[in-house]
Amino acid sequence: MFTGIIETTAKVVKIEKENTNYHFTLEVPFGDELAIDQSMAHDGCCLTVVKVDKEKKQYVVTAMDETMLKTNLGTWQVGTEVNVERSMRMDGRFDGHIVQGHVDQTATCTKVVDDNGSWRFYFEYDQKNAPSITVPKGSISINGVSLTVVDSEPGMFSVAIIPYTYKVTNFHNFKPGTVVNIEFDVFGKYVQRLLEQYMAAKKQ
Repeated sequence: MFTGIIETTAKVVKIEKENTNYHFTLEVPFGDELAIDQSMAHDGCCLTVVKVDKEKKQYVVTAMDETMLKTNLGTWQVGTEVNVERSMRMDGRFDGHIVQGHVDQTATCTKVVDDNGSWRFYFEYDQKNAPSITVPKGSISINGVSLTVVDSEPGMFSVAIIPYTYKVTNFHNFKPGTVVNIEFDVFGKYVQRLLEQYMAAKKQ
């Protein structure tokens, strides 16, 4: 479980393919604090640490074929900057929203607008494969960042980014065409599923 409050960014330093699995080696400032079997969100995708080099502050995570198909990990290259967050602590403030690290699908950045001190990012996603929808002032996770929806239309939404978030996450790399991971609000997904089941039962 995560909060969507990004700790820092990690850099991809090596990519290896083994059958249908991909092994990513990343470097992060707190790499010497990590341990094998630890869960971490990478651009919002929960992956397990399988190897640690504390001296180099590097670690390895493995993504299977299913993860590669549903996320933007297939676009990663050596040098890619990735948002990272360690699992949520239970003894602190819950500053974001509930983020499971289970990416629902990818979205594509369509427009970036400079709002004279902040930025508005617009995204489109395939509504046919969407397990949920967005609502104005609702929560959404983009590359693991907990954000509030501004504009909301079928298959499209926008978010506003303050300078701090722009600087400390990989949002500063986004441009039209950038593919990102999105996770819809978990409560919204449950509500939608219940409504679908209710409407299906009503038709019977």
